[in-house]
Amino acid sequence: MFLLTVAAIWTIAALTPGPNFFMVVRCTLTGSRKIAVSAVAGTLTGTLCWGLAGWLGVGSLFMAAPIAYMALKIAGGVYLLWLGLRLLWQVRRPRDEMAVPASKGRLTPMGAWRLGLATNLANPKSALFVASLFAATMAPGTLWTHGAAAVVVMVLISTIWYGGLVFALSHPSVAGAYKRARRTIDAFAGAIFVGFGLKLALSDR
Repeated sequence: MFLLTVAAIWTIAALTPGPNFFMVVRCTLTGSRKIAVSAVAGTLTGTLCWGLAGWLGVGSLFMAAPIAYMALKIAGGVYLLWLGLRLLWQVRRPRDEMAVPASKGRLTPMGAWRLGLATNLANPKSALFVASLFAATMAPGTLWTHGAAAVVVMVLISTIWYGGLVFALSHPSVAGAYKRARRTIDAFAGAIFVGFGLKLALSDR
């Protein structure tokens, strides 16, 4: 029952569009399959980090040291804001000069992995969400193996979701549709990143 509850809550969280979703979508549609898989791997690494942090009680740490949370929150907000503004700036360029955001040149697999990881870790509210998830579902005295299994379930669900997303968006017809509407989609994605960044950096909680 515990794992089913965790799976249900995390599935809803994973399917909700956010910075991770738009980052994976754009890497898939602008790069190779290897770039897309690397971006997903970075996102999953971030999910693993937040899962372990939530399991080990990072929420309590943030409550004991609010300044640490505020610093991470502001830094994460600034990073997402930078990604969004960079993407919006690139929309102004000629079509053949547009490149993947957060890269001065062509995005490499390692660069895509770092981009996925940084985008995921940029939101410390994820840690509080995961901490709340564990607090709400794990009763006192629960075996540590249940917590470890919950982290595995979270990573597995994210793997299935983002892996399926990459597979679907890799279809030639989808890629062709993206190229035709690239500026509009990139402008929308940039606005989303800017919105998330501002909300994260300026919110008081």
